Amino acid sequence: MEDFPYISLCGRERNFIRCDDTPVVFTQVIDSGDAVKPDRFSYCGAGERLAVPLEPEKICMLPESGRIYHPAPERTGGVGLIKSSLAIEFSKLFQFESQEEHKPPTYFTWKGKTYKLTNELVDLLNSERKVLFDQDAK
Repeated sequence: MEDFPYISLCGRERNFIRCDDTPVVFTQVIDSGDAVKPDRFSYCGAGERLAVPLEPEKICMLPESGRIYHPAPERTGGVGLIKSSLAIEFSKLFQFESQEEHKPPTYFTWKGKTYKLTNELVDLLNSERKVLFDQDAK
C-alpha cells in the first residue's frame, strides 16, 4: 500500500495506483455563464460531478517544471495539476513581474480581468515534494 497510496474505483474493480505528481488533474473549465457566479474547474474528466470553483488568483506555475496547478479538495491533497492542453492555453495569460527564470508569474488575466497571483500553492507543492524526496531517499 505504501508504494500505491491511491485507489481508483472502476466499476467493481479497485485499482491501487501511484502518480508522478498529483492524484487530481483538472481537465475542463465549465463556464458559469454568469458574471457574478464563478466558473468551475472540473477534474478527472467527470464534468460538473467533480468540480470546484475556479479561483484565478490561486493558479500557480512552478518555474522549475512549467507545470500549472490549482487548489483541489482538501481530501485529495489540496492541489491539482492542470492538464497540458489547458496549461498551454493558460500560460499565455500569465504576466511576470520579474525577469528571473526561477520566479513564478505574478499576474493572471482571466476573462478580461487581471488577478494578482497569491502563489500560495508554491510552498505547499515544494513541501510535498520534499516529503516525497525524503521518503524516496530512505
